[in-house]
Amino acid sequence: MEGETGEKGSVFCSSEGDVIGEMMEMIENVGSYVGFRKTQRKESLNLVRRMKLLVPLLEELKELGTKAVSGKALERLARLKKALVVSKKLLKTCNYGSKIYLAHECEAVGVRFHAVYDKLNQALDDLPYNDLGISDEVKEQAELMRMQLKRAKRRTETQDIELAMDLMVVFSKTDDRNADTAILERLASKLELHTVADLKAETEAVRKLIKDRKGLSAEASQQIVELLGKFKKLAGMEETNVLDCPISSRNLQRCPSLVIPHEFLCPISLEIMTDPVIVATGQTYERESIQKWLDSDHHTCPKTGQTLAHLSLAPNYALRNLIQQWCEENQFELPKKDIRAGSNGSSIEVKRTVSSLVQNLSSSQSDVQRKAIMKIRMLAKENPDNRILIANWGGIPPLVQLLSYPDSKLQEHTVTALLNLSIDEANKRLIAREGAIPAIIEILQNGTDEARENSAAALFSLSMLDENKVMIRSLNGIPPLVNLLQNGTTRGKKDAATALFNLSLNQTNKSRAIKAGIVPALLHLLEDKNLGMIDEALSILLLLVSHPEGRTEIGRLSFIVTLVEIMKDGTPKNKECATSVLLELGLNNSSFILAALQYGVYDHLVEIMRCGTNRAQRKANCLLQHMYKCEHIPWNFNVGA
Repeated sequence: MEGETGEKGSVFCSSEGDVIGEMMEMIENVGSYVGFRKTQRKESLNLVRRMKLLVPLLEELKELGTKAVSGKALERLARLKKALVVSKKLLKTCNYGSKIYLAHECEAVGVRFHAVYDKLNQALDDLPYNDLGISDEVKEQAELMRMQLKRAKRRTETQDIELAMDLMVVFSKTDDRNADTAILERLASKLELHTVADLKAETEAVRKLIKDRKGLSAEASQQIVELLGKFKKLAGMEETNVLDCPISSRNLQRCPSLVIPHEFLCPISLEIMTDPVIVATGQTYERESIQKWLDSDHHTCPKTGQTLAHLSLAPNYALRNLIQQWCEENQFELPKKDIRAGSNGSSIEVKRTVSSLVQNLSSSQSDVQRKAIMKIRMLAKENPDNRILIANWGGIPPLVQLLSYPDSKLQEHTVTALLNLSIDEANKRLIAREGAIPAIIEILQNGTDEARENSAAALFSLSMLDENKVMIRSLNGIPPLVNLLQNGTTRGKKDAATALFNLSLNQTNKSRAIKAGIVPALLHLLEDKNLGMIDEALSILLLLVSHPEGRTEIGRLSFIVTLVEIMKDGTPKNKECATSVLLELGLNNSSFILAALQYGVYDHLVEIMRCGTNRAQRKANCLLQHMYKCEHIPWNFNVGA
């Protein structure tokens, strides 16, 4: 509450003209931001555009003068100013923050945008327009902003699945591809971290991030530092210390595994323990972390997996004394924990809320059901613990039943709630086992635009499990996804593309997608530059070209012409994928190469060999060698380039 009081105080000690002027200045400031990070660029630009809709309202208030603003109205304006302050703070983070961090925390940042929409909407709803003497024209503009905020809050942007997958690979300690140059180059390109200037700016952003310690876990902090180091090495910036400066003891709290004895770290949070406690198995954890685990209805030891004989927690005084002694000897300041007497209580309150919501899903009143679904939808979106809790309280079976309820909006909220719940691995199996997939496919075919989009996204999420890939095909889910790819909204096309990409990892699914007409749909995506889906289309084609039926479809002349054009004028990533597709075609049928040569592919391959990505150069080299072996070209190029 301290922050709220401070904010209100700053507003009330200013004149009403100052308050309005400050709000106009804030909107002007965010309008000058030009460096929004790619992962949040669209959302940030939309928020700036919506904030600018407030300018006519503020200008009219300024023209009306001080007499028009009563004390009550000033209090309402204070709420609007506070909402704008929060908006500016978020936009500042998206403009100057670490690109790696914002990509890593993409989902959490999305939740922050939705919180901002709520604050702005509430502030605008509370404004006494009539008392302020606002004209009808300006009121209509403010209402337009409110409607846009409500629509924005209902929508969730499709995640860049390739970016998410690449981050998962490079952050993995077990995946042997985590140092793959091609993946690192692709990530550097997507995150716009390929120049020395970009990397120097990112270094400063990461340094500030670690210094500020804003909710970043020790593991995530270390992952970000290591990935930045890989990007700098890739750019030829050989450095022993990524951050170019000694890390203070305060900062080391965010990367404790570097210096802190392993036995001092909580196995759950990987943070140094301030209040270590012993569970029934004899293992030690930080009290807050293990209590959260137990409050989520877990009755096992996280480290050993053994069932706990009891749930009592005993303070580990001996270890706490050792930690304190080590901190004194190394001048290391323990992080100060917020004293939250109600933390356990708040967890119990969440459990009560979830229990009540799950019961309401079976209510005979549709309005009660709708409210419960919408609340579960938001809870499942907010954090992983809620997804587990909702499933543990039996929320998935009634949600699956409600997918067939004869109300299009209720279906839309239900399929979105299941989409959010399906982010949890165990929930994917449970949702499929409860029979959700046929109903999701039905909504994909006949639902509202948003319901169709989120149905496709749900099928993508569920198809992360191999058994669900097979089930979606057997239930005839691929043709409606192809239909959405052809005829859906832009977002619907993207959701369908990610689902079809994942499903096409299964060889039999490739044949089904080809029969459903996916190849002509992908050709349209390649030809329509305004859609911005060339990468997605080429990625799917690269999977389909390994199938005989796919090669037959893709090898048509119209496709060869388009591939050659992309190899000439596309982005480095576009050229890489197009070259890979043409290589796969040519290795199986040399007539495709002859057709490509007629359209001038040779010069483009030589150019790719000179300045393409590493992977594109390798593919171009293989293609040129194959052309020579087939005697399509003379041996007058440098295959070892």
